[in-house]
Amino acid sequence: MKKIFIVTGEYSGDIHASNVVKELKKISSEYIIEGIGGDNMKAQGVKLFEHIKNLSAVGLSPKIIFHHINLGKKLVSYLKNEYKPDLVLLIDYGGFNLGISKFLKEASIKVFYYIPPQVWASRKYRIKRIKKYVDKVLCIFPFEETMYKEYGINVHYCGHPLIAQLPPKANKAEFFKKHNLDPKKKLVSVFPGSRIFELKYLMDTFKKSVDILKKKHSEIQFCMSQAPNLSDSTYNKFLKDYDIKVIKGENQALLSVSDALILASGTVALEACLYQTPMLIAYKGPYLFYLIYLMVRCIKRVSLPNIIEDKSIIPEYIENKANPKNISQKIEEILYDETYRNNMINELGLVKEKLSQRFSALEVAKEIDRELLS
Repeated sequence: MKKIFIVTGEYSGDIHASNVVKELKKISSEYIIEGIGGDNMKAQGVKLFEHIKNLSAVGLSPKIIFHHINLGKKLVSYLKNEYKPDLVLLIDYGGFNLGISKFLKEASIKVFYYIPPQVWASRKYRIKRIKKYVDKVLCIFPFEETMYKEYGINVHYCGHPLIAQLPPKANKAEFFKKHNLDPKKKLVSVFPGSRIFELKYLMDTFKKSVDILKKKHSEIQFCMSQAPNLSDSTYNKFLKDYDIKVIKGENQALLSVSDALILASGTVALEACLYQTPMLIAYKGPYLFYLIYLMVRCIKRVSLPNIIEDKSIIPEYIENKANPKNISQKIEEILYDETYRNNMINELGLVKEKLSQRFSALEVAKEIDRELLS
């Protein structure tokens, strides 16, 4: 019997981990698996050392910081003195996982890291810590494999987990009927983000952009996506009776049936890319944060499709450039310039093709199995 311990700290990581466990079980019934995770891991039979609900509180209050420090100490002690795993799989959650990687290495525990910190985006100095304390990196973007190899780090490209998790395109006619949308009109959907501070800095800009388009184009209809983690009362404070259809909890379906998208930056851009829906990215926040970002960033691109292809497929409007005039004009170009629109769709298809070549969870399971059998 081989012992594996999996460490993640967020809901998305819990899903990724549960998929890896599922694939490991298909390969062999000889694995004993414990971990820090959530209900998805638990449903796969993983014994939880700690539930992620105790880790994923928002903020950096002294209470949260001390909880993480104490948890790290207890975890390392447990792994070193009691459980004694053959391998620890770290998944995402860079602050905590990078912190404990040093102590795991010092305890001579083999460490694999799936979905490592995005050192290519900012704070590239962290790659030295990864090289020192992680035995193998299991990355999810093809360009990451090249980067890690350049630093002499043992790495395997697994493919992106989103590929297997993303539902197929929604039936457009059924979706439009369900939400009383006009099938004869174009649909532009707005995704203002899932954090309150994003709504604070982006919502007014996005509403003004929609207003400009409404005045000029009666043949366009609009929807606003409400992130499921945001309450109706919170969302309504930012809309203040604004006349737009709000759709909650159907992000992927809305992405797949829209003619154009106005997005805050994030994973949603990659989801839209996989549906090959034309889009633009607009993002702004506190100007001090933006100045800090300019100092720590390693690349100039923001959206994942542009980063993956290292070219400007999707328009990106950041800070002052994220204004109603720029956004509304670019949406018009996306909708009405057929050459520009089709070229974007084709380019998004190339990104999708590049990322769809491997089933991520299976690749991770095979790498773990190969390591423990060697």
